Amino acid sequence: MVTMASSPAFQHVLERIAEEIERTPGRGRAADYIPALAALDPRRFGMAVGETDGTVYGVGEWRHPFSAQSITKVFTLALDLAGEGDALWEHVGREPSGNPFNSLVQLEYENGIPRNPFINAGALVVTDRLHTRTACAADTLLDFLRLESGNPELSFDMEVAASETAHGDRNAALAHLMASYGNIDNPVPVLLDEYFRQCSVEASCADLALATGFLARHGVRADGTRLLTRSQAKQVNAVMLTCGTYDAAGDFAYRVGLPGKSGVGGGIIAVVPGRCTLCVWSPGLDERGNSVAGVAALDRFTTLTGLSVF
Repeated sequence: MVTMASSPAFQHVLERIAEEIERTPGRGRAADYIPALAALDPRRFGMAVGETDGTVYGVGEWRHPFSAQSITKVFTLALDLAGEGDALWEHVGREPSGNPFNSLVQLEYENGIPRNPFINAGALVVTDRLHTRTACAADTLLDFLRLESGNPELSFDMEVAASETAHGDRNAALAHLMASYGNIDNPVPVLLDEYFRQCSVEASCADLALATGFLARHGVRADGTRLLTRSQAKQVNAVMLTCGTYDAAGDFAYRVGLPGKSGVGGGIIAVVPGRCTLCVWSPGLDERGNSVAGVAALDRFTTLTGLSVF
């Protein structure tokens, strides 16, 4: 059950963060290589906190839908891991890449096995395996997000999906390269369609904070059923901490101290295990593809509250 709270535990912290962010100059640039995202104002900002009991609250544009992009990789990873367990790790690694998220060089050097599930190659493998198991990876993801967020109106932004398809040559190259090593099961055009739809999901900070709640509850879904074992939830959180913010994961862990996953739509989700989840959105990105204001806001949250995994 989703509960909107008016005076929750962290509301004053969120309001202070929003005031500080508003005064901060320089917010980066929107993702100009995806034309449908390029026109977004980098100074827009929203932030939400979801408690483990389903209470959610926020500041700024915390109910405004935005393109989730790579944030969705967390959910496809969890859904596939729940179904096939440790067999997944034979096809994708768990190590930081240290390279751009769409690098071909490292993938060829390592014989078609991506370093982790959050770079593009790794996410393609996870989506491929989920698609084989479910017959429609993107729809399986969307159904999960609708149920966990309590928002049945969540949907794909087909304009964004079409934009990514039109500019998706490098992702196609990654998929074909992995297929040549036998690490992709489905036809590459089918996989790319599923992947681009997956990344085009539109959701708000409130939606994504709630949908991530199962990781704060150690694998338990909003309805009380278990998606992941406690150990698997730990694994997903660990990979988020070490690999969730492209090749800036070390800096993110240093500044924020929480498992997190960013997307080039400007969103970042983060988990305080056993306590709450967060989602922040601001479209202006740094050179590594992470929201400038989003990282700063999460940094301030952990500093002001003292909540981190360290």
